[in-house]
Amino acid sequence: MKFFIDNLPIIFPYDRIYPEQYAYMCDLKRTLDATGHCVLEMPSGTGKTVSLLSLIVSYQQFHPTHRKLIYCSRTVPEIEKALTELKRLMEYRISCADTVEEKEKESNFMGLGLTSRKNLCIHPEVSKEKKGKVVDARCRDLTNAAVCEKGRQDPGSVDLCDWHENLGKLDPGSLIPAGIWTLADVLQYGRDNGTCPYFTVRRMMPFVDIIIYSFHYLLDPKVAEQVSKEMSKDAIVVFDEAHNIDNVCIESLSIDLTRPMLDSAARSVGKLGEKIEEIKQTDAAKLQDEYAKLVAGLQDATDDSVDEDAFMTNPLLPDDLLKEAIPGNIRKAEHFVAFLKRFVEYLKTRMRVLHVVAETPLSFLQHLKDITYIERRPLRFCAERLQSMVRTLELQRLDEYASLQKVASFATLVATYEKGFLLILEPFETDNATIPNPIFHFTCLDPSLAIKPVFERFSSVVITSGTISPLDMYPKMLQFTPVVQETYPMTLTRNAFLPLVITRGSDQVAISSRFEVRNDPAVVRNFGSILIEYSKIVPDGIVAFFPSYLYMESIVAAWNDMGILNEVWKNKLIFVETPDANETSIALENYRRACDNGRGAVLLSVARGKVSEGIDFDHNYGRAVLMFGVPYQYTESRILKARLEYLRDAYRIRESEFLGFDAMRNAAQCVGRVLRGKTDWGLMVFADKRFARADKRAKLPRWINQYITETASNLSTDMALTLSKLFMRTISQNPNENQTGISLWTLEDIEKAQAKQKELAIEAEQSREDEEEYGDGGIDDDMLVDFDLDV
Repeated sequence: MKFFIDNLPIIFPYDRIYPEQYAYMCDLKRTLDATGHCVLEMPSGTGKTVSLLSLIVSYQQFHPTHRKLIYCSRTVPEIEKALTELKRLMEYRISCADTVEEKEKESNFMGLGLTSRKNLCIHPEVSKEKKGKVVDARCRDLTNAAVCEKGRQDPGSVDLCDWHENLGKLDPGSLIPAGIWTLADVLQYGRDNGTCPYFTVRRMMPFVDIIIYSFHYLLDPKVAEQVSKEMSKDAIVVFDEAHNIDNVCIESLSIDLTRPMLDSAARSVGKLGEKIEEIKQTDAAKLQDEYAKLVAGLQDATDDSVDEDAFMTNPLLPDDLLKEAIPGNIRKAEHFVAFLKRFVEYLKTRMRVLHVVAETPLSFLQHLKDITYIERRPLRFCAERLQSMVRTLELQRLDEYASLQKVASFATLVATYEKGFLLILEPFETDNATIPNPIFHFTCLDPSLAIKPVFERFSSVVITSGTISPLDMYPKMLQFTPVVQETYPMTLTRNAFLPLVITRGSDQVAISSRFEVRNDPAVVRNFGSILIEYSKIVPDGIVAFFPSYLYMESIVAAWNDMGILNEVWKNKLIFVETPDANETSIALENYRRACDNGRGAVLLSVARGKVSEGIDFDHNYGRAVLMFGVPYQYTESRILKARLEYLRDAYRIRESEFLGFDAMRNAAQCVGRVLRGKTDWGLMVFADKRFARADKRAKLPRWINQYITETASNLSTDMALTLSKLFMRTISQNPNENQTGISLWTLEDIEKAQAKQKELAIEAEQSREDEEEYGDGGIDDDMLVDFDLDV
């Protein structure tokens, strides 16, 4: 399908388009033309990814400047899904091309996806490792510049990675043919041609038109410094599924230190000391050379080329990096080791405290200076100095130094940032624990810090998701001004989903997950009876969400004692999500099998867990979603309290406003799993009396809110069941009405809509001219100028 938005030719890979997709594309184009940022909320399952890609690829191919697209998604399956969608779009564009030149231009378009070494490694030994950190370390041992240099001069003296070596023999810009490559394709290409998939993608990044990767590669300064440094300023950045983007920003600048980590760091410092002594005996010139370079004030002991095997990059944001020489008291290797030892010992002493401590970075630094005489300036260079030292000593198996790396990052961050950060030392894991297990949280309170460089560097940033209501919260929290801020309703010829709010059980007892009543037997029993009744009437799969793992455990135990689980088992099998990723994926697989073979299943899961984020329950895998309670965060958490206080003081966001917003976006994210397209249908059940309040419902996305009727917003269990049965009976009738023209547009419908838009624009223009002609009877500018004002 080919149509025009203004003068931009859009090629869309389907013969029909949803009205929302068209509206979404128009707003995206407005944003790109204005080179500004935007926040867009598009209903789940209405083809957001394909609309984004169709418009941006058309925009890239039409304009000679050819801006690059950086598309960030949350999980590896989502990255793979976006790449598959892009591949299909490009195949369609090639088939639509009229001339040979156009075909050539479309065929040369290039798109790649990047993920961690663990997912892309094909080295027979290294790829067997389970942990990502170990894969990274072993990969660096085989591929870092010093080892490669040695191996080439004296073949066979050191182990090298053949796949990485083969890559070095090729031209930098043509490591892989043009086209769109999914992660699976890149892996296959690497196996067939004996080249390393991970470094292929890393080195091809400056040459591709579209790169798809995870949020962290752009938001986390430790990774962004290595991966995204080369990206041009006019690139278009898209954060898809960005409803939790503020949490990603905060995580990328926060560090937690535990007792075992400090012990491990102390051991690493000891090892470094031994290594230095050893090198002094064998190759003292090396240390002297590094010292001379640091004295000369060079930032690094190497040149400024991109360092692919850097052990650690600076955890600071680009604007905060100091462009000056490393201070004298940590230039010498042995002095730096002594400095680290002192700092680690200081942190260990701090952890012996048995009461909670919360302090600002400034008071921490003051205390540190009083006790150990360590000043702020050398601390700022800790990460950089460690990086230089690791390179000089040519250390192997760097995963063993991970804790020391964390301590160095901690030192650099704590010495650099004053505002928007807090140090919290919690001596016990829980409030009633008796054995200390201290954790030192260096926590970032301001999400706008990590994303600020992205907004400043790139001209267009698009933040989009199915559930980011209320929209005005994001510009406030992330401190930017969007040129377009829009949420779209969902056009359906018949209601494909039914949102219901159950406020009380059949016995008229109000149900809620509020802390005071959450374990009340009547409430627990009513929650259980909702599950039993729905397991009787809903075919195939039901997904139930709870606010937290703890609450789910206590309720499932209570249900077991009450015999409720046995009742559910008569109708469906029960599977449970646990914090362990492997267990959860097995449960999911079996849940799907039970839904497919007709036995039906219930999946009990947790809001903010793995299931609520990236997993789709389309068609028979999710015919009803039950949301038991409002998924508020644990409000006693000290880190959350500190963050709320900061938001209140810095951005005038009230605590209740932020907590309500956070709970509702998570609830919307959970119930949105049930609807993955316009041909899909399902029930959304909100089981908590607080959902009936207008202020809570107003925070739900517009496309869910538009279908909550007044009658369905305050129901008892039996009334809700009657409505659900009625809904399922009507949805199972054969829909005679044709969707075309209402929720599906053909090319003619688009042209009609465009003609109507033009008419409205002309009318508005005329009415404005009429107003100007008659004026408002006030004083015009010329008269004002002539006034003689005695001031």
